[in-house]
Amino acid sequence: MATARSGKSSSSKAGEPGGETSGVRVLKKYPNRRLYDTKTSSYITLADVKAMVLDAQDFEVRDAKSGEDLTRSILLQIILEEETGGVPMFSTGALSQIIRFYGHAMQGVMGAYLEKNMQAFTDLQTQFAEQSKGLAFSPEAWTQFMTGQAPMMQGLMGGYMEQSKNLFEQMQEQMKNAGAMFPGMPGFPGKKP
Repeated sequence: MATARSGKSSSSKAGEPGGETSGVRVLKKYPNRRLYDTKTSSYITLADVKAMVLDAQDFEVRDAKSGEDLTRSILLQIILEEETGGVPMFSTGALSQIIRFYGHAMQGVMGAYLEKNMQAFTDLQTQFAEQSKGLAFSPEAWTQFMTGQAPMMQGLMGGYMEQSKNLFEQMQEQMKNAGAMFPGMPGFPGKKP
C-alpha cells in the first residue's frame, strides 16, 4: 500500500536537508505544474511518483509557494492516467456508484469500507505471494499451478467475500443504531416516531 501522506503535518524543521520532515520524502509542486524532489534535488514526473507509490515510499506533495498538502491531488492524477491509459480497473457503473456517495450520509462510512476491503485484498495477495515464494514459473506452468490452486483461490476469495459481507453488515447495524439515536435525521435508516 502506498504510504503517501495526506492531511496536516508539521512544517520543515530548520537545518533538515531538502525540507524533509521526520523521514518523509517531500515533493514540491510548482505553478508550472512541475514536481521537484527535495531528496534528489531534481525535477520528477508523475511516473516517478507512481514508482514511489509502488515501492511504498513515504512521501508527501506540497505546494511550493503555500505549503498546502497536494498529495491526494497527485495520487488522483495518477489514478486518472491509469484509468484512461490502459485497462481500467473501475467500470463506468462502479465510478457512478462511487460518485453517488459524495454528499450522502454514508460517504464517510463508504470510504472506510473501501479502505478496509482494499487492505483485506492486499493481505490475501501477500498471503498468496508468500505461499508461492521461490517458485519460478513459465506462463504454461503458472496456468497449471493456478488450475491446481483453484480450490485454494476459491477459499481465499470466499473468505475475502465473507469478510467483506460481515464488514458491510456491521456498518449497516451501526447506521441503524445511529438512526435510533437520531430518529428525525435524514439519511439514517432508523425508526422515525
